[in-house]
This record gives sequence, structure tokens and C-alpha cells, in this order.
Amino acid sequence: MTVRKAWIVATAVIGSALAFVMLLVVGVFVVAGNLINGVGEGTKALAKGAVPAAYSAIVQKWGNLCPALNPALLAAQLYQESGFNPNAKSPAAAEGIAQFIPGTWATHGVDGNGDGVKNVWDPADAIPSAASYDCQLASYVKDVPGNLTENMLASYNAGSYAVIKYGGVPPYKETQNYVKTITTLEQSFAAPVTRVDPSKQAAGAIYYAQKKLGTPYLWGGDGTAADNGRFDCSGLTKAAYESVGITLPRVANDQYNAGPHPKRDELLPGDLVFFSTDPTDSRAIHHVGIYVGGGYMIDAPRTGAVIRFDPIDTSEYFGATRVTEDGAKALPTQV
Repeated sequence: MTVRKAWIVATAVIGSALAFVMLLVVGVFVVAGNLINGVGEGTKALAKGAVPAAYSAIVQKWGNLCPALNPALLAAQLYQESGFNPNAKSPAAAEGIAQFIPGTWATHGVDGNGDGVKNVWDPADAIPSAASYDCQLASYVKDVPGNLTENMLASYNAGSYAVIKYGGVPPYKETQNYVKTITTLEQSFAAPVTRVDPSKQAAGAIYYAQKKLGTPYLWGGDGTAADNGRFDCSGLTKAAYESVGITLPRVANDQYNAGPHPKRDELLPGDLVFFSTDPTDSRAIHHVGIYVGGGYMIDAPRTGAVIRFDPIDTSEYFGATRVTEDGAKALPTQV
């Protein structure tokens, strides 16, 4: 084949692909209209790989300790507190994966693994202790009007006396934000049982990424002038959603927690798709792209490549996230 013919064929293929993408983008809004009134609540089982495998069984077990708690909610708390880091220590001397301060640990720490020791640094003790503490707080406010889970979380932040005094979540901005943050994050750790809402910003994110096709990859690139407009994988997805008013974390494994997780056969254009060598741990995710439909994504693959269309069905496909504005806002700034 001559160079000229090859160029004509390549141009035709790219043109067809772009037209295909535009049809898919339009389809986002069609699907949104069809689904908007038919989306159900998510289950409380954990989403695939959302919790590192080393802690998943403990979270699943202890997350069912009382009716006010569930595994996804417990996972959201642990992620918010430490990013599942068992060695985390805050400037306020909070310690371990559940970030207990010494005084609270002395009162509420439990020997979760039955080895005769209550160790704040051992997730086998700290995770059961977090669940036990939550459920104890829930028992204090069980007769308070309103949602028991929200009152439990408010008690965790402001104390049960404040919840009792105000007859529900107290009018403290910090406490109200804490309750909203954890209940929103819960959705990113729960495995949905039905289709989840399409993203309202999906079409705009795809449009942004589409304009960057052919741009050279740059590790750590955010598309700034200093980067000569180049991106790495998570820099591209961050910029694409930032263009429609949603601020995502910088790295791929944190972006995974920016919303609920549709199944492979429920993907819609605009979903973020993730890849990992470890199918059991979202913290091991190393690559992300923006799904455009038909089994393809736009991504910034690696050094030496350009932003392009790639298939998502590889051996390292991990899962997907339907980004939501509230989900992105709920993510901790550092994990």
C-alpha cells in the first residue's frame, strides 16, 4: 500500500471513529432520559476490589454488626480516615487504619482477632473496633428522630449528646458535611444492584478528551503550558472532568472512588475505566481512560505513545466508575 493510500485509509478510519463517538455522546443524554426515573438504591455488599483484599473479609463481616452500619459505609469511613493505611498517624495523634486517638482506643478498642491483644495498629483489631464504636454510638441515639445511620455518623463527629440535644444531625456545618461525605462515599464502595444514573457531565468530558487525540504522552502531565499541553492517563481524565466542573483526585486509584461502579455490560460513554495487575485491590490501579462506547476508550497509554482510542477488554481490566459531582467532592484530599 502506498503512503498516500495508507493516509487516506487512516483518515477515513479516524473520521468514522469520531463520528461514532459523537453518536455515543448523543446517546448519553438519550439513555439518561430513559433511566432517570428507573434507578434503584445500591446494595450494601462491597464493590469488586473497592477494599484491599487483605481487609475485605473483615470489613464485610464487621460492617454487618448492627442495622445502622453496613460494609460499604464502614469502608467509606476507613478510606476517609486513612486510605486503608494501617500505619497512618495524624498530627492529632490519631493512629492506625481507623484513626483512633489514644483515649478513644483505650475505651472502645476491641480484640477483634481474639489473640488477647488490642492493637490499634493491627487492622484485625482496629476495623472491628471502628464497627463496634459506630454501633455503640447508634445505640445511644436509637430513639432520636430521623435516619439512624446519619445520626450515628453525626455522633461520631459531634458526639451523641449533640445529636440528642438537637433531635437529629446538629446544625454544625462540619458535622453536616461529614455525614454527607461518608454517605456519598458509601456509594463508591457499594456494589450496585441496578443501573446507576448516567453522568450529566459525561458528554463534555468526552468532548474534551476527543480534542486531545494525537497529543503525546507525558508522565505526570496535566496538560499545562509547562507540560506543552501533554498528559498522562489520570492527568487527562482529571482535566476532562475539570472542564465540566468536576474536580477529581490526581491519581488513577483515587479517581476510582469518585462515584458508583457500573458492571461491564452497563458501561455508558463518559464512565472512567480502570486497569490493574491486581484484580482484588483498587489501590493497585495503574491506568485509567474515558469510555466512549463499543468497547473502546480514549486514553493516554504510555511514554512514546499519543492520546488515542484503545480497547478496554484486556486482561488487566479492573472495573469502571460513573463519576458524580458529589462523589468527587466527597473524596479526601489526601489518602
